[in-house]
Amino acid sequence: MNLLPEHELWRETVRRFVAKEVIPHVTAWDEAGEFPRELYRRAAAAGILGMGFAEEYGGTPADFFYRIVSAEEFAQAGSGGLSASLFSHTIGAPPIAAVGSDELKARVLPSILAGEKISALAITEPGTTPAIWHTRQSRTRKLSRRPRTGHSTANRWTRSGRPASSAARR
Repeated sequence: MNLLPEHELWRETVRRFVAKEVIPHVTAWDEAGEFPRELYRRAAAAGILGMGFAEEYGGTPADFFYRIVSAEEFAQAGSGGLSASLFSHTIGAPPIAAVGSDELKARVLPSILAGEKISALAITEPGTTPAIWHTRQSRTRKLSRRPRTGHSTANRWTRSGRPASSAARR
């Protein structure tokens, strides 16, 4: 792979972030099955979450090699689950960026790319991929004074559905 000097500079930025913010905590987070939401904000502040998204929404234009470099550095932490969760916005936000109205993009993307909100992708059609189709999520909805708790199959709540602040639904 022939990387440009800019890619190598990016590698150093991501490597420092992973060494400081991820590696010291990754084992405890894996054992707990979660990591602090604050990590999204820290990754955003380092420019990691906005990679490949338009500047007008808080992103940083980047070619695919920036993503490859980032994936290699996050892999050094030894937690694929953390990477999948932290970068779940790369599943939920692209449909908004690609076909969302200007109003929707301006309302939703900046908070996702700033690490303030977590996006999700919801697949509602029958016959979607088995991994998504058989996933179950729980939710609690407050109606008046008493909360109502229920379950839904993934044809309504999917990738990052539980911690998500917004969802791109098809």
